[in-house]
Amino acid sequence: VSLSFLVESSIGASSMNFGKSPARLLTKDRNKVTFKDVAGCDEAKEELQEIVEFLRDPTKFTALGAKIPKGVLCIGAPGTGKTLIAKAVAGEADRPFFFISGSDFVEMFVGVGASRIRDMFAEARKCSPCIIFMDEIDAVGRHRGGGVGGGHDEREQTLNQLLVEMDGFDPSEGIILIAATNRPDVLDKALLRPGRFDRRIVIDLPDVKGRMEILKVHARKIKMDASVDLMDIARNTPGASGADLANILNEAALLAARKGRSAVTNLEAREACDKVRYGKERRSLEIDANEKKTTAYHESGHAIVGLFVKYADPVDKVTIIPRGFSLGATHFMPKKNRLSYWKRELLDQLAVLMGGRVAEEVFVGDISSGAQMDITQATKLARSMVCEWGMTDSLGTVAYDERSDSGMYLGSAGMQERTYSDETAKYIDGEVRKIIDEAHLRATEIIKEHRDQVQLMTEMLMEFETLDRKDVEEISKGVWDIANKRARLKAQEELQKKTPPPAPILNKEQPFPPGAAGTSEPQQV
Repeated sequence: VSLSFLVESSIGASSMNFGKSPARLLTKDRNKVTFKDVAGCDEAKEELQEIVEFLRDPTKFTALGAKIPKGVLCIGAPGTGKTLIAKAVAGEADRPFFFISGSDFVEMFVGVGASRIRDMFAEARKCSPCIIFMDEIDAVGRHRGGGVGGGHDEREQTLNQLLVEMDGFDPSEGIILIAATNRPDVLDKALLRPGRFDRRIVIDLPDVKGRMEILKVHARKIKMDASVDLMDIARNTPGASGADLANILNEAALLAARKGRSAVTNLEAREACDKVRYGKERRSLEIDANEKKTTAYHESGHAIVGLFVKYADPVDKVTIIPRGFSLGATHFMPKKNRLSYWKRELLDQLAVLMGGRVAEEVFVGDISSGAQMDITQATKLARSMVCEWGMTDSLGTVAYDERSDSGMYLGSAGMQERTYSDETAKYIDGEVRKIIDEAHLRATEIIKEHRDQVQLMTEMLMEFETLDRKDVEEISKGVWDIANKRARLKAQEELQKKTPPPAPILNKEQPFPPGAAGTSEPQQV
């Protein structure tokens, strides 16, 4: 009887707490993150610093008639630091900080999510002024009226209650809701209006300066050699998020520990950069000698064309080590932040893309399927020049490919509607073909002119498999010395090597240490 009574009482207690808010209170002793640990998003830090100052001293703003913002929506790609900057706000503001995920409100029973919203704001009013952080708000904030579930849909009921709590007849004074999402396009319009989310903070992917600052923050905890150049990593990682950069430095530390080094060297840093961006080396992949040489010619063609065109990015590395789905790669280091595309830069880039196929035609006498990605990328680039950027004289400055937002609510990424005639489509195809053919002809001229450099680079790739920036420059200038390359590789391998511990000195009368194998003394386990 007592056991059944305990079971019934536990079930009753859990059912009573079913509608309670699962939001957790984050205290200062549990959270050590501050604005010093956040880099690469200065504008977002300024916006949120103002929120922190308002919580600390509201009279500074209310004396001028200003009102505290109701909500702050952090928008950004995955890994850009939306949750991290919210933790920094909690660490800076000496006020209660509740954090919860949007999926915590979605249940199979209608009304549970709305009850949890009411309970969460009721708890927050007791600690006002305070902050509520809701991660992945798109789980409950999607567009209403999608035709699924009708008016009694659990998710819509939860969203309705959130809208009322944020700006209803009973306003929640002193409660700031900070939400994060990477899909602002699916959020309901009523949720985004001023009075609910007064501020939208876009946390974009960092530029070169931001990536450098992020790397400095994560490099504090890692022991590094003086040869590591963080700016070199920052320039080599365009489009990388803060999470990617943190992963690169962590992989570099793991590689250095695996090699028995006392600190991370530039060799591990560059290897980790390639591993995170392109995948792990596939050295176990069995490659035929002819196919390996064809790959070396292909990558040498890319590199030589990239070295002798005027507006292309500098060549950083050439390798024939397979990674992911590619048998080789030619890496380029951007000279600047790429904010816009210029026609002369795009024409040079197209010539570089055609360099691999041209090298196969000139030196091998045949063509392979290895240029598939080059051809695909060149075609997309040429079509964008013609249809979107107005970079052709015959078709003029007219946008021929327009993206439509129809079907966006159903999860599609937008569709393209054809708004031109069949005759115009023929002109577009002809212009795209003309641009690519001109790039192919230009690459052919460069490779035939610098035939000796292509041949030398191919032979060195067959021996060393990877050539860095200095090697490529020496080959292009005609000052290549294979002895210097071998000396550099040897110096890199010996850098920060740990000395092995000395062998233990054993007593002549006692050939084994106490408790070791071969002795009569028992070992203690």
